[in-house]
Amino acid sequence: MSHPSLFDRVESALSKIRPRIQAHGGDIEVVSIDEPAKTLTVRLSGACCGCPASILTLKIGVERVV
Repeated sequence: MSHPSLFDRVESALSKIRPRIQAHGGDIEVVSIDEPAKTLTVRLSGACCGCPASILTLKIGVERVV
């Protein structure tokens, strides 16, 4: 039995907060995952672009679920 890939696990985690982001007219997507550096890069789009609350979305939402 194979284990889900890191990308799949991250996508699964993001799917928990994506509906709330989309409800405000935005979205989030994985840009890259650097496993050795333990770095995840995401892109916020739609209403999230330029929104002052997007930093809170990343800190409170994304970092918490991932």
